[in-house]
Amino acid sequence: MLNKVFLIGRLTRDPEVRFLPSGTQVVNFSIAYNRNYKVNDEWREESHFFDVEAYGQLAERLGKQLSKGIMILVEGRLRQGRWETEAGEKRSKVSVVAERVNIVSKPQSEAQMTKEEDLGIPNSSTENFNSDEDIPF
Repeated sequence: MLNKVFLIGRLTRDPEVRFLPSGTQVVNFSIAYNRNYKVNDEWREESHFFDVEAYGQLAERLGKQLSKGIMILVEGRLRQGRWETEAGEKRSKVSVVAERVNIVSKPQSEAQMTKEEDLGIPNSSTENFNSDEDIPF
């Protein structure tokens, strides 16, 4: 079975950091992806929002280095949570569990101060992506 996802988007809010009872650090954030398309002679745009979570050392680094507006590349897997409300209604939600994250670009003021940073898992081989042409798929 294969469960792999690659997303590029901008953070819609600052990351939220918390700890599990085991002491493992968790970070949650959302990214927005905008798609432009043409209908007849008119350009339209649609937006999609994705919830992302990361654990352990990756969560620690993301919590410190990410903020609203930063564009990132997320490599990870999909996870579906299922639950039942107090009224007995079944609910589900799909989120992305990040395994590797690269900063693609920062908001203009921050981009001038620092270059791209790799926020991947330690001792793993990652690439920094500067533009859409560099994505290997």
